[in-house]
Amino acid sequence: MIRVALVDDQALMRAGFRALLDAEDGIEVVGEAADGERGVELVRAQVPDIALIDVQMPVMTGIEATRRIAADPRLAGVRVVILTNYGVDEYVFEALRAGASGFLLKDTEPADLLQAIEVVARGEALLSPAVTRTLIGEFVSRPPDRSTAPGLECLTRREREVTALAARGLSNEEIAEHMVISPLTAKTHISRAMTKLGARDRAQLVVFAYESGLVTARGA
Repeated sequence: MIRVALVDDQALMRAGFRALLDAEDGIEVVGEAADGERGVELVRAQVPDIALIDVQMPVMTGIEATRRIAADPRLAGVRVVILTNYGVDEYVFEALRAGASGFLLKDTEPADLLQAIEVVARGEALLSPAVTRTLIGEFVSRPPDRSTAPGLECLTRREREVTALAARGLSNEEIAEHMVISPLTAKTHISRAMTKLGARDRAQLVVFAYESGLVTARGA
């Protein structure tokens, strides 16, 4: 059973999501909250598998709520998916930096929402190659923030290479083809890089690549 918490200031939006999720076998909505502060309290009380959190809310934003959830060791197994009306923008990037596992547009098709919940529940990042490329187009030209990024020295040459390729939007299969290795080996390198950098998931690994300057130019 996948346990989900809903955090959104729009009652109609919460009701719509709840009706969809409650109708699905294998998914249970464990609670709702109308602002970020109550959302954090809900997540701490219920420890769901997934928290669907609106990016902009009163009292506390979804970004700050995500940051607090990600910083709580007791909630290490909770995966945050940010809900937004705006597509890929500064809010989304900040949410990923704060610890979100991905994001969904609020007008996502029901089938896509259900699939996304299953993907995140498996521990994967809800950050498709297409979305990653869009993020790169928006943010990769910015000066890297090396003051907040962990150092590259902990990664092997191979791990740096796969991290850079992941940040450019390549899937494991595409990384394997590029490096002439097996997809399993590519996945292993990425997993090791995530462990060394303390990244919660692939989304955090991509953010690290931006922050550290490992990826520094569009299309590079």
